Amino acid sequence: MGLTGCNPGRQQKNDDSIVLKVDLTEELGSFDPVWAWFGYDEPNYSYMKDGQKLLTELSEMSPVPVYVRVHNLLNTGDGSEALKWGSTNVYTEDNDGSPVYDWIIADRIFDTYIERGMKPLVEMGFMPEALSTKPQPYRHYWKPGDRYNDIYTGWSYPPKDYTKWAELIHRWVVHSVERYGKEEVNSWYWELWNEPDIGYWQGTMEEYFKLYDYSADAVKRALPSARVGGPATTNPGSRRAGLFLREFLKHCDSGVNYVTGDTGAPLDFISFHAKGSPVFIEGIVRMNMGIQLRHVSTGFEIVASHPKFSNLPVIISECDPEGCAACGMTIYPHNGYRNGTMYSSYTASSFARIHDIARHHGVNLPGIVSWSFEFENQPWFHGFRDLATNGVDKPVLNVFRMFGMMGNTRIEAESNAGFSWQTVIDSGVRGSNADISAIASKSVNDATIMFWNYHDDDKVAPDAIINMVINGIPAKRVRLTQYRIDNKHSNSYEAWKEMGSPQNPAEEQYKQLEMAGQLQTIGSPVNRKVKKGILLYNTSLPRQGVALVKVQWD
Repeated sequence: MGLTGCNPGRQQKNDDSIVLKVDLTEELGSFDPVWAWFGYDEPNYSYMKDGQKLLTELSEMSPVPVYVRVHNLLNTGDGSEALKWGSTNVYTEDNDGSPVYDWIIADRIFDTYIERGMKPLVEMGFMPEALSTKPQPYRHYWKPGDRYNDIYTGWSYPPKDYTKWAELIHRWVVHSVERYGKEEVNSWYWELWNEPDIGYWQGTMEEYFKLYDYSADAVKRALPSARVGGPATTNPGSRRAGLFLREFLKHCDSGVNYVTGDTGAPLDFISFHAKGSPVFIEGIVRMNMGIQLRHVSTGFEIVASHPKFSNLPVIISECDPEGCAACGMTIYPHNGYRNGTMYSSYTASSFARIHDIARHHGVNLPGIVSWSFEFENQPWFHGFRDLATNGVDKPVLNVFRMFGMMGNTRIEAESNAGFSWQTVIDSGVRGSNADISAIASKSVNDATIMFWNYHDDDKVAPDAIINMVINGIPAKRVRLTQYRIDNKHSNSYEAWKEMGSPQNPAEEQYKQLEMAGQLQTIGSPVNRKVKKGILLYNTSLPRQGVALVKVQWD
């Protein structure tokens, strides 16, 4: 699955015509909805007012069940929400040291997903206070501006009793089967921990492998057909994370199992994370998609090079422009891209390139997790990496709405103004030219073309004039609709600024913002004639804009 036809380097001049060629007769294989995966740190947001609203929207925009991954599912606490924190209190111990299990809060979280037809990518973590080898201090009270490492408190340590940990995991799976049914739980993924190569895991690499063996064994004893995997490490292009991923695969293949004493451990999928690195320079945000794609490619290469596991599903269980969703732009100005259309065009372009990279390495990619959700009771458009603010959808959410409208067969899309993924890795999208590319698909009676005008630098530039040539249409007349994300369409942020940036919008203003946050069309659908299977369509697209053209026929 790849965006083909992009030139390996940039040769288009500013005054050249931009031509997008789409060919319905050139099928590239299935176009799987890898985008329909989301995650966030704060699990207790799931059942809160705006959290429920957003989850409903995510489920409704996808033609397939949406997967959700959250941190802190096993943390000790009363369920209070806070930035980068959450708790369920599933495990405590009585005065005699005997386990006490309480599934009330965890059930409330998972019920919220299941009621909407969503699926958990279950993150088995973190360590309950009663099991931690260093329980105090346990809860953190991190806020933007604090040292990030302040979050790594008692929940990040190995268990003092691996058998008790395993029994917790076993009972969790058994409880899930009893509550939701075997067929439902078989459709989930069970992933151990988060980013164990950095501070999220205060143990050693071998201690993580031990925890994995105990966890995988517990899951499989409860439900042999369940899917278990990991290691959810950070950017594979970094030395430590790459080593951790390789050693984890080696352990699952030929290491001594800490539970059984046999060789290897169960492994049904492999996960890692990939993040970009924006900067604030000369008064603007400059993105770095290249480094994120390099990490993706390195991770795929590591998996593809393993003879035993090369065909396993690979889930990028966090995949984002940078690394801290709760770090707003007031204190972290390099995150200023998040409210407007730059986040939208980055997402469209990067997801297309990840399709390409997966195809290049021949890996099985079922999911790309966008670590972005919403933050309850926070200032409007505070610059968090989120999909909505105070219940109002941000522009980036409409990219996922566009993805949800696309067909299930990938078709050829070629641009004379596009960057290949290799070029983005090597040199980014810098200089005078933008990446103006497309990704296309078809179904029985329609074709969809998503295209974007992306640049790493958040600067104003002239609109791109685009000539689209669509070949292989099996009809003489079609109905054409263009959906658009730019400063005037599908953009609640610009609407909010035009209102004067109110922090307490009136009821009518709130309704207007809700409407502005929805995916909008440019004008009304139009009927067009097709000549010898070819449709010509000309349009323009602002810098950092994203558009989707839907062509329908009888």
